[in-house]
Amino acid sequence: MVNSSNKDFVLFKAEFKKWQQKFGLTGYKIKFCHDPIDDAYAHIDARVSAMVATVTLNSANTTLEYRDRSVKALAKHEAIHLLLARATDVAYKRWASKDEMYESMEELTIRLEDLIS
Repeated sequence: MVNSSNKDFVLFKAEFKKWQQKFGLTGYKIKFCHDPIDDAYAHIDARVSAMVATVTLNSANTTLEYRDRSVKALAKHEAIHLLLARATDVAYKRWASKDEMYESMEELTIRLEDLIS
């Protein structure tokens, strides 16, 4: 069993911020936590309407698989969840209109357009 260290947490935050910037998601206020999580290496809780998110790196004992999945990869994974947050939020609403779905998908497409060459 391996604990994620403060060094891991610093790297996780820096890498997440890098991807947040690349994805053009700088309008979000991010709170970072280094706390125990059940059944996950990392987690994000995004509140789209408030443009805030809490990103947590698991501080509890984890298996060696954690080291195989780099801290950088975990940060990127959570940043991708932030990229998809608006579309996910709209999709979860039973009353989401066709226009809302279109707008969230268009926003995502434009962001991806800048990333994919």
